[in-house]
Amino acid sequence: MDYSPLRTALADVVAIPVTPYDAEGAVDRAAYRALLRRLLDGGVKAVTPNGNTGEFYALTLEERRLVTELTVEEAAGRAAVLVGVGHDAATAVEAARHARAAGADMVMVHQPVHPYVAQDGWIDYHRTIAEAVPELGVVPYLRNPLIEGAAIARLGEACPNVIGVKYAVHDATRFAAVARDAGLDRFVWVAGLAELYAPSYWAVGATGFTSGLANVAPNISLNMLGALRAGDYPGAMKVWEQIRRFEDLRAERQSANNVTVVKEALAAMGLCRRDVRAPSKPLPEPRRAEVAAIVEGWSV
Repeated sequence: MDYSPLRTALADVVAIPVTPYDAEGAVDRAAYRALLRRLLDGGVKAVTPNGNTGEFYALTLEERRLVTELTVEEAAGRAAVLVGVGHDAATAVEAARHARAAGADMVMVHQPVHPYVAQDGWIDYHRTIAEAVPELGVVPYLRNPLIEGAAIARLGEACPNVIGVKYAVHDATRFAAVARDAGLDRFVWVAGLAELYAPSYWAVGATGFTSGLANVAPNISLNMLGALRAGDYPGAMKVWEQIRRFEDLRAERQSANNVTVVKEALAAMGLCRRDVRAPSKPLPEPRRAEVAAIVEGWSV
């Protein structure tokens, strides 16, 4: 298969939509569609339903399927749909096949949460999923610094549909080495730690980055992308400074408020409720005011 259109889609801003809830705590379908349309109208070309910012691990199986279907319907070819899948291998395969049936383009495989992960076992896990959906692009989500580039290379040799890697280890030097050991040109390297890490990761090989911020201000994320593509690092760092406090709030306490801050911003804009599911928690009042002030300053 020709995976080049999917590779192009990954080398961009890969937005991770939030999953809004209604007053009864169910997925708010209308709000979710509206948020997706806002991303698409804002110029986003790739979206990842059931990502971590979408509260993947807090959703039921039925809700994850619903979010997948809503995303494909709303995207309608305007953006590539990269569906998050995970849990045990059988569950991940079932989700990947559902994504294929729904009309998605790719799946992103969440890092296994099993406490005991061997290099060969990591390969086997992803190979099982990739071989089940050879028509789809497959993107491992890598947060484990112990997974070596050689393991990624072996996975790519076995599965040609593994076309990209979402790399989310807080170490640009490690990323540079892993990408080169795996194959810098073999995979599309997506900076999985979003805008604050995008300039450093871009400098050593990334060509796309993920974004939860894009839910709030897709123009800002695209401004960062444009600057990086132009090699304008001073311009990229101006964007970096603009969003720094917002992203720092998301990253506090090992990213405890990753989703909460984004939903708070959207609530301040009247776009969805601020509700999140445990183990996340809504922000206290002082933080809510700070987030609202940040967003107001962006004039979005």
